[in-house]
Amino acid sequence: MEAYFLGRRELFAGLAIEALEQQWETFPVLRIDLNTGDYGSAESLHETLDLALRGWERLYGQCPGESSIEHRFRGIIQRAYEHTGKQVVVLVDEYDKPLLRALRNEPLQDQFRSTLKAFYSVLKTQDRYIRFAFLTGVTKFGKVSIFSDLNNLEDLSLSKRCSAICGITEEELAACFDEPLHEMAQENGLTCDEVHEQLKRKYDGYHFAPGAPGVYNPFSLINALQDRTFCDYWFETGTPSFLVEILQGSDYELERLQSGDVEGQVLGSVGSYSRNPLPIIYQSGYLTIKAYEREFDSYTLTFPNEEVRTGFIKYLLPHYLPRFGMGSGFSARAFVEDVRAGQAERFMERMQAFFASTGYEIVGDMEKYFHNALYLFFMLMGFYTEVERQTSRGRVDAVVRVPGYVYVIECKLDHPADEALRQIDERGYALPFKADGRKLFKIGISFSSQTRSIEEYCVSEG
Repeated sequence: MEAYFLGRRELFAGLAIEALEQQWETFPVLRIDLNTGDYGSAESLHETLDLALRGWERLYGQCPGESSIEHRFRGIIQRAYEHTGKQVVVLVDEYDKPLLRALRNEPLQDQFRSTLKAFYSVLKTQDRYIRFAFLTGVTKFGKVSIFSDLNNLEDLSLSKRCSAICGITEEELAACFDEPLHEMAQENGLTCDEVHEQLKRKYDGYHFAPGAPGVYNPFSLINALQDRTFCDYWFETGTPSFLVEILQGSDYELERLQSGDVEGQVLGSVGSYSRNPLPIIYQSGYLTIKAYEREFDSYTLTFPNEEVRTGFIKYLLPHYLPRFGMGSGFSARAFVEDVRAGQAERFMERMQAFFASTGYEIVGDMEKYFHNALYLFFMLMGFYTEVERQTSRGRVDAVVRVPGYVYVIECKLDHPADEALRQIDERGYALPFKADGRKLFKIGISFSSQTRSIEEYCVSEG
């Protein structure tokens, strides 16, 4: 039996499942998609598996003595082989969905793990009847606890030879999409090179192995070429809520999402997500490999492209600033125009008014929560933003750069704003930017834990 596991965002892996089902169409194919079901109880997983088993039993029959899920699955595989004379192909899409839904419910996750381990162990006991098995999922945390009996499962998640099987490469784009590229260019009044540049910036950049070629998101690329417009298609497919829960529960600094490091030994694990959520965010497809340091087996992760970066930030923002864009009276356009025009006092007035209107609950470390909210606020405005930026003299909370202006921002929790401004000067946070050529503003912000808003601020030029 050939048996493989592919850990990718479900969209990419789902395409592999579709292609394999067509490839093996002359064989008896047992396909199960665990993406359905709310998995709020142990019974919900049993119902999902039972539904799939009953469909196969209508084709291949049922033995009265088979009562448990795993015994029925084992019997189906054997009878499918006996009825057709061909070995069986088993395709499992999102094998780990129940476990992810119960990520923060350990007793329920243990029940799911027990059920799935017994179910998947059938692939080992019945391998003489199986020609090919292929499983996809977001994570690899089940490989030890769920697949311990399936020791011949080959993991393709970081395989360079398979790195491009689920995306569209530059070569494939040029060879297969020349006509729609020209049509899209004509529709938008652009050259083909300009269309290609925008498509690349928005949908390219996924790297599934160190040194592997980048691939485009096929779902977004094909939809963009079909609609002849540059939209954020991928995030319309939904973003798992557990990612937000993990980020907030770990008090993670969101700025590190753009360039975070993780050791290779934990890249495929979710066991340490409470301390470092990067592996599970990578496995979910929202981060990709930017660089690899072989000597230390260390990966640098980043957002693959503009669609994912902007979409993920938009998804996170309501969880940190719940009333953003919901009748708060805040004008994003006016704020952006003030920042671009060097109107520091005016955009700070707008920001103060906005934070005063949110009334959101603080989760975890309060100061870090404010920093994360500030980071998301500026990122959504489309600025190049650095939060908790390390300098030779310490860590400045935020640097915002726009054409013509640089804003160095320091925040204090329950301390005066002028103290934050003084820290910028005393620690020389602004010195690296004085030779930048753009006008420099230093801003001190005081957040209040009592009012949960900006209590006061100070602005100084130069």
